[in-house]
Amino acid sequence: MSLTRTDIDRIAHLARLAMSGEQSERMLTQLNGFFGIVEAMSAVDTTGVEPLPHPIAAIQDIALRLRDDVASEPDQRTANQQSAPAVEDGLFLVPKVIE
Repeated sequence: MSLTRTDIDRIAHLARLAMSGEQSERMLTQLNGFFGIVEAMSAVDTTGVEPLPHPIAAIQDIALRLRDDVASEPDQRTANQQSAPAVEDGLFLVPKVIE
């Protein structure tokens, strides 16, 4: 995958970024370099390779320290929602933001 200058300009517009011509060219070079690395990594045959749960697992045995999933704080939803301008059924009501 290779981006063009038009793609960079469109992405900058969508992100509401003002970029000079020099900045756009530099971003184009950097993004295309990144996509080149991704393509090179995708070309590697990983058939039969087990995915690692954690990168360090390749060199040493690790045991994840997980705690039990239990509620440790009392329910304070109503107290936290007292200052909200609008609440219904325990949910914050906010203005519609979809254009």
